[in-house]
Amino acid sequence: MPGRTKSKTHSRSTHRRGVAAGGMSRKPGSGGKWSQKVRRESDAMDLQTGVFKLGSARAIANSLKKSSEASHRRKSSPFRSAMSMLNFEINRAGKNLSQERIHLLNQAKVELRKAFNRAP
Repeated sequence: MPGRTKSKTHSRSTHRRGVAAGGMSRKPGSGGKWSQKVRRESDAMDLQTGVFKLGSARAIANSLKKSSEASHRRKSSPFRSAMSMLNFEINRAGKNLSQERIHLLNQAKVELRKAFNRAP
């Protein structure tokens, strides 16, 4: 059509990322992030509130172990589910975590392996 110009704000690949295309779409104005929906609605497992804000790696690991063993919403073994949730937290928080917090969460991985009698 004459007089119309194409907008270059959306590329074709990002424009088509709806639910049918494998992307997680959300309604405009719904607020929140897709990772919040994953935590809330996925079949991962139910966690203690504030588990990743606990002060020690051992406390985080023990809480994750307890939650994963008690949960009926997980699809994998308790160890794999707990480790997945810990990795999910590290990856999604990403640049918002301090170096001290990243170190603590990585130590929680070590403690989680100990709690489940897994080799490092």
